Amino acid sequence: MTCDLVTDPPLDCPVCPRLVDFRTGLQREHPDWFNAPVPTFQGDNPRLLVIGLAPGMRGANRTGRPFTGDYAGDLLYETLIEFNFAKGQYQARPDDGLMLTGAMITNAVRCLPPENKPTGAEIKACRPYLMATLDANPQVRAVLALGRIAHDTFLTALNLRKALFPFAHGSRHDLGTRNLLMFDSYHCSRYNTNTGRLTSEMFKSVFTSIRTDLPEA
Repeated sequence: MTCDLVTDPPLDCPVCPRLVDFRTGLQREHPDWFNAPVPTFQGDNPRLLVIGLAPGMRGANRTGRPFTGDYAGDLLYETLIEFNFAKGQYQARPDDGLMLTGAMITNAVRCLPPENKPTGAEIKACRPYLMATLDANPQVRAVLALGRIAHDTFLTALNLRKALFPFAHGSRHDLGTRNLLMFDSYHCSRYNTNTGRLTSEMFKSVFTSIRTDLPEA
């Protein structure tokens, strides 16, 4: 990663007052939690960038690693391991030894938002870190957007018209810039899986498509 690019906000990032207030309250309530902007998790030479919405309260906000400690991580990491984008055992904690292989995971908003609903201003404030992450990893060829907000904020970061690349589960978009492909999936949240909006088979079918364009070395 290029050292002069700031790809993650500082742990005491002051930019979004609402998120700072929420974070400060949780630091008092749960002093043993991470309670800070969650940095990107990546392996060597990532070619796949996975983008979520924001840290979960008892997931990444607690553990400090994206999608670690909540149900969404169970499905995501199980699938990453199955498709050889990760190796090791996922045990829902950042010291479980799990490693990404050719992949990286980040969020559109790095801080935990109240009710898991970031505002437009908060999404915009974090967008430079998303672009810096992409700039620091020019070898990335595929982006997996988990949900519409991740999809939309990535397109906006690249100054692309959202109308040209509509979000739909299972969609594949050639973005026409930076040699990037975007794949869409419903977010792997417990709500989506419990309601049947997203099944394990539906989620894995997206990764099958990704592997078609990113075959294993």
